[in-house]
Amino acid sequence: METDQNKALVVFQDKKIRRIWHNNEWHFSVVDVVEALTDSPSPRQYWGVLKGREPQLLTICLQLKLPAEDAKLRFTDCANTKNMFRIIQSVPSPKAEPFKLWLAQVGYERIQEIENPELAQDRVKQYYELKGYPKEWIDKRLRGIAIRQELTDEWKNREIKEEKEFAILTNEISKATFGKTIEDYKQFKGLQKKNQNLRDHMTDWELILTMVGEKATTDITIAKDSKGLKECKKSALDGGMIAHNTRKELEQKTGKSIVSKDNFLDLTEKKKLENKKEK
Repeated sequence: METDQNKALVVFQDKKIRRIWHNNEWHFSVVDVVEALTDSPSPRQYWGVLKGREPQLLTICLQLKLPAEDAKLRFTDCANTKNMFRIIQSVPSPKAEPFKLWLAQVGYERIQEIENPELAQDRVKQYYELKGYPKEWIDKRLRGIAIRQELTDEWKNREIKEEKEFAILTNEISKATFGKTIEDYKQFKGLQKKNQNLRDHMTDWELILTMVGEKATTDITIAKDSKGLKECKKSALDGGMIAHNTRKELEQKTGKSIVSKDNFLDLTEKKKLENKKEK
């Protein structure tokens, strides 16, 4: 089981399942679950036929807003863990039993994390360890996640609500720090998949400078009492420029560029080659 940083997306056997925290419990996208169970090329149509045949299923669903393929929030049929078990019973699939076990786990993990926030950090750490990241890198990545959360919480309290606005502000910091938007940077590193997180493919210094830019942005936003997109955008630029100046000074002293095409995929391949040579 894998979970992304904001916990709004989980993965079952390579199938993405959207979910949202509502009324103190997780609610999962029914269409996503149907697709994961059936591998249907038309999961929406499959679900339409199913709820037409068993209309009582609609009574246990809620219409909640989840990000669609166009990144906009759209109302989607969702069900909590208990009701999703009922829906699964109506979907003939050999994956039903392993999916139930998986669903029980991901539905409960949020409760555990609320009671003990350290569990969330431990899960993320284990995820990166399983993928082969070195401990020193993981420590920086986890610290970066905390700093990012602090910044986004600050933005939410300052009239920044839309996902598009969060992306605009994040790009402002990235452009100032590295001279590239997030998408430009992903292409520069050769990342192909949309769901590949740029930060998971950053080098130590790239992670550190990202933290510097975002922490500086948080402090400047608070100091200037920035509100709304226009003011927060100016603070994001100022924060990014602090990281930019640090990067430029370091590059001048070392004679090496911090902006690197290296990504985790490349680094793991290099490590494999080194291990073969040692043997």
